Amino acid sequence: MEVKRRTQEERSAATRAALISAARKLWGQRGYAEVGTPEIAKEAGVTRGAMYHQFTDKAALFGAVVEAVEDDVMQRMATVVASSGAASPADAIRAAVDAWLEVSGDPEVRQLILLDAPAVLGWAGFRAVAQRYSLGMTEQLLTEAIRAGQLARQPVRALATVMIGALDEAAMAIATADEPKRARREIRQVLQRLIDGLLDD
Repeated sequence: MEVKRRTQEERSAATRAALISAARKLWGQRGYAEVGTPEIAKEAGVTRGAMYHQFTDKAALFGAVVEAVEDDVMQRMATVVASSGAASPADAIRAAVDAWLEVSGDPEVRQLILLDAPAVLGWAGFRAVAQRYSLGMTEQLLTEAIRAGQLARQPVRALATVMIGALDEAAMAIATADEPKRARREIRQVLQRLIDGLLDD
């Protein structure tokens, strides 16, 4: 009985993963509103009944997709910062800002996180997910800079929240700009000036 139960759990996990992968691919290419659940189920190779066994509705599946993308975004950013050669916490913060602007320019991230997520999840839901994934890394970087004497002592949670808000708004401005390359260049310059004003290195 135990072996059978494990097999069912594994099948369920595989079905869930296939649905998230298929939805992520299709919504990332065409947007949430343009792809319905029948097409997602077909792409995943499962029945609609199996899909609704995993997710109560289309929005619930989208929520799982957003979580998966956010997790990947944070892993990609952590990798960029780790490989940036940053010699100090201040340099790591600058690298993280550049990493976010780079990663948020990915077409899939742009579509799912910056364009669809606020509309589907609502602003409060979108902010909750974004902060759940980005708050820890941001607070860690700021805390290390304070300890190194490169950032004035101040409430870390409050500063992290303000920075995340600014970075998310910057990414959205780039995503919806008529000239994204120019917008990214100008916004990067502004953000770096703001960061330089905060840091003492």
